[in-house]
Amino acid sequence: MLEIDSSYTLPRHIAVIMDGNGRWAKKRGAARIFGHRSATKSVREITEGCAEIGVEFLTLYAFSTENWARPQQEVDALMELLVSSLRKELSTLMENNVQLNAIGDIDGLPASCNRELKDTIKETAKNTGLVLTLALNYSGRWDILSAVKKYVNDVTTGKAGLNGLSEEEFGKYLVTRDMPDPELLIRTSGELRVSNFLLWQLAYTELYFTGVLWPDFRKKHLKEALDSYQTRERRFGKISEQV
Repeated sequence: MLEIDSSYTLPRHIAVIMDGNGRWAKKRGAARIFGHRSATKSVREITEGCAEIGVEFLTLYAFSTENWARPQQEVDALMELLVSSLRKELSTLMENNVQLNAIGDIDGLPASCNRELKDTIKETAKNTGLVLTLALNYSGRWDILSAVKKYVNDVTTGKAGLNGLSEEEFGKYLVTRDMPDPELLIRTSGELRVSNFLLWQLAYTELYFTGVLWPDFRKKHLKEALDSYQTRERRFGKISEQV
């Protein structure tokens, strides 16, 4: 069980770019999908860890809109893995009181994935603990463009005014409207970029990069990220004396 000091400033929302599955598999002379399958243990561990310490929201970047450009065999295997994982992990989600959520162009997923995803979301809807959000067929630019289109439509139909749009109001058009912005972003595998993930929402997020490949990421690595978060001073444009 993951334990933290009572003095910890715990982020309400942690976002994770799960990277390094392919390289993990290549190091072992295996196909990339072997890395993706092995990564399900990391998802389970980090979800359990966040639930244990009281994190309210965990968002995992599971499949970006750009990932469709990967070899078809890998994409098909990923979609099959998503369906099988949702079925296998339902009992774990229920045991840990985890509510499943999804963001992205969900209707663009294969029918079997869409159906399994919605069924699991419905099954866990009454859980009151950690909200686990899978970003599927998602990109930050898609999110922002979709929000603009929705806002323009509301202006056209008279539901919204053309003037006086605030950041707070615009945020209501994003797919993350029901959750706070992440306080901490973790990216594994040593890459130092955000890869079109939550571009609007990450404006003041603390970034943590680790060289650990995602299939090797465990609760102890989550603890290291949280330890780093404790050293940060979140000023939001102010100076230290104002915080």
